[in-house]
Amino acid sequence: MGHAGTDPIVYLDYNATAPIRPEALHATAEALKSVGNASSAHAPGREAAAAVEQARARVAALLGCTGSELIFTSGATEANNLAIRSATTPGRSLVISAVEHPAVSEAAATLAGTVHTIGVCHDGTLRLDDLEEALAARPALVSIMAANNETGVLNDLELVVKLSHEAGALVHSDATQLVGRLPIDLHRLDLDSLSLSGHKFGAPQGVGALFVRRGTRLAIRPLAYGGGHERGRRPGTLNVPGIVGLGAAAEAAARCLDQEASRIRLLRDRFETAVMTALPGTRRNGHPDRRLPGVSSLTFDGLPADAMLAAMPAIAASEGSACSAGAMEPSRVLLAMGLSRDEAECTIRFSLGYATTADDIDIAIRHVIDAERRVHAALYPNTTTTASGTAQGQEGPRRHDA
Repeated sequence: MGHAGTDPIVYLDYNATAPIRPEALHATAEALKSVGNASSAHAPGREAAAAVEQARARVAALLGCTGSELIFTSGATEANNLAIRSATTPGRSLVISAVEHPAVSEAAATLAGTVHTIGVCHDGTLRLDDLEEALAARPALVSIMAANNETGVLNDLELVVKLSHEAGALVHSDATQLVGRLPIDLHRLDLDSLSLSGHKFGAPQGVGALFVRRGTRLAIRPLAYGGGHERGRRPGTLNVPGIVGLGAAAEAAARCLDQEASRIRLLRDRFETAVMTALPGTRRNGHPDRRLPGVSSLTFDGLPADAMLAAMPAIAASEGSACSAGAMEPSRVLLAMGLSRDEAECTIRFSLGYATTADDIDIAIRHVIDAERRVHAALYPNTTTTASGTAQGQEGPRRHDA
């Protein structure tokens, strides 16, 4: 059995951040060699501006929109706040789901007068009756994520847009986990705005964008003041190297999006099948099919996630959303799906991506199975584990159907 000293660390935390793609690393490094400010009129400034516009076109091609509909930001958190602030009007309400990222839920709670929260079913999908009830209040904005960061569950954005527009509401989506992993066509999907972060699909950290549809009623209200950058919608000197890296990552992702998704899905399914077969008490969270290809949320019954992760240091995974790491409370997402506090605290998110290999998965399977058995033995010494992985004895954990 390989441990941290003999096996390389296997990175399975793409939902937190993806390794930078080689194309993005090269493009960013080359851009760092240039000195021009993209707002300057001299030759170096014009070169920087041209590089920004080339990147804008590449991101637009990935999304199926036009470059003029994109505002570059520091990431999806800023983009989410910008969209929600711009849609907030006195006396009007906002609608979000119970499983939104804090960049949406906390911004809504701070900026909106009234927030209607849509519940989710046990599989993480939206409760549409809740949505229809909330839309009866004629909200100003509906903000529903495209894919959940903890479970990978995909929302039916076409239906959300249809129902919301019929009720007169604008629609925004935090698509941080979807962009660069599954196809999206904003020419067809009639969202009013969409947020993304480049580091989720292989761009440098600290760069993202907000899509705002041309002609929408959403009037951008900048979060800061002090310049006419991005057509006055996001003042501040542009992060040219980061934006260039974002464009390169977008182009690389678009080049093989379908093939990459299929390959990653097969690796994820192989990982889940092996782990859940060896450890029958392990349960998968979220809809089995309507989810991102590379996300696996697994609950190890009676075995705290922090203990499991400590027992497999060669595997880089997450207890939940990295943005809430260190919090004393269990995952809001899992609780909203009906898991108990104990179950939520025994859940690990494994997320695969473009650079994950079959060898990575084989190593991860061995380490997860070994960690489960060692943690179980340490916590429940008076029980034994059968060849199939089932616990026996008086003090073993409760076991759920997989």
